[in-house]
Amino acid sequence: MRLARAWTDDGVVTGEYVDGTIVTDDDRYDVCAGSADLLAPTEPTALYCVGRNYAATLDQMDYDRPEDPDFFIKPPAAVLPPETDIPYPAFSEEVTYAGELAAVIGERAKHVDPAEVPDVVRGYTIMNDVDALDQPGRTARKAFDGSAPLGPWLETDIDPHGIEMYTDVDGERRQAASTDQMLFDPNEVVAFLSDRVTLEPGDVIAFGSPANPGTIEPGDTVEITYEGIGTLRNGVAEPRR
Repeated sequence: MRLARAWTDDGVVTGEYVDGTIVTDDDRYDVCAGSADLLAPTEPTALYCVGRNYAATLDQMDYDRPEDPDFFIKPPAAVLPPETDIPYPAFSEEVTYAGELAAVIGERAKHVDPAEVPDVVRGYTIMNDVDALDQPGRTARKAFDGSAPLGPWLETDIDPHGIEMYTDVDGERRQAASTDQMLFDPNEVVAFLSDRVTLEPGDVIAFGSPANPGTIEPGDTVEITYEGIGTLRNGVAEPRR
């Protein structure tokens, strides 16, 4: 099932996404006809993002292989809906995209065994880990407003292993990989994090980017596709303070 959130004349609604329509218990909202604007599929208390999780990325960036998942946190203000322009930060001159698979937690989770992870994950979506690469320190680079485009919806019935992905910028293929190439698979990552922090319903865990994250410029369109989930599409806005 695909679960989507949207802004409508009736306020924010959540329902099953079917052929461009959000179906709730009481009504139907046609996204394609403009009666609903998709929102990010969750409102997290935090976004936990794993870095250095693909061997090809380590080789490309000349990073050492981590012994455990290497994660950082983005705040809720980083979340950006699909089909919304990424705010190119005025303080940066080198902004990059990175297409990532992301899990959304369905119930409070602490000390979860890897085999139990499917029971606490509500579903999977797509995140773009936008990075102001020329800024000092991981937080300054990655935690700014709008730095986590998320969506377009939540797929509740999918195995996160062996999913093919690709990223296009203005129609040019930039990334192509499979989630089988992760160093730490989704179940390992969620279990690892749950030993260190309490995961709350709606929280997001992004599992890292394959090789070839690259720069974006104002006016670009970034499309990140994970087979079985869909395509997260965002433009890039002009810088403004």
